Amino acid sequence: MFSLTGFQRDLLYVVSGMDHASGRAIMEELEADTGQEITRGRLYPNLDALVTEGLIRKGQVDRRTNYYSLSEAGWEALRDRRAWENRRLPEGQESLEGDTPPE
Repeated sequence: MFSLTGFQRDLLYVVSGMDHASGRAIMEELEADTGQEITRGRLYPNLDALVTEGLIRKGQVDRRTNYYSLSEAGWEALRDRRAWENRRLPEGQESLEGDTPPE
């Protein structure tokens, strides 16, 4: 996961919450989450890179539409990332909600 860009990690999280999502559905979900426009020129090369890495599976719905879903390696990468993030939190912290930074 450390070799991925932040955008690619965001894509993994979005795809993990969707089942056999089209690229368009992924783009719309990510735009809704971030409030930013995501271009096709940014989305599809990054999805293809994640497919090449084996973190996302790509299939075909019809001749014009592909679907994407998280592979087992993708789930493992997300679990490993979450475990790493949790280890980085101060002792006893389960989340960052409502917390203020240390002084």
